[in-house]
Amino acid sequence: MVTTASGAHRSGRLDLGDLQSEKSYSPRVYGTSKLCNILFTRELAKRGPELHANCFHPGVVRTGFAKNEAGIWKVVATLGAPFLRSPERGARSLIWLALSDDAAALTGEYIEDEEVVAPSAQARDTKLAQRLWEQSGQLVGLPADARA
Repeated sequence: MVTTASGAHRSGRLDLGDLQSEKSYSPRVYGTSKLCNILFTRELAKRGPELHANCFHPGVVRTGFAKNEAGIWKVVATLGAPFLRSPERGARSLIWLALSDDAAALTGEYIEDEEVVAPSAQARDTKLAQRLWEQSGQLVGLPADARA
């Protein structure tokens, strides 16, 4: 299993008391969502090692994001486009994780540019990953025995 994360996870701050960011919405929420992706992947790898769950950062990819926006975001997207990765380059780590013999034995890892990289300290917090897993299960209505 491969999950898309982001280097933006480093700006995330997970508050288990406000998982849906109802009390503290800010631009940091994107980073927090990517932090949660890493924590989820690491916990899944621990709970189901046969799955070989990993996550990756594709880089800042030139997509259609903000092309249809008005104002500053359209300008930023247009002017920044030459400096961003192509979608093909952004997909390289995903393809490597899915198909490479070198990646076949990896599980619970965070990948950037086809390399294992240590994510932020918060993303490596085993207890936080476990608590996020359990609380997420509770939020979606899983019985307690299914969350353990």
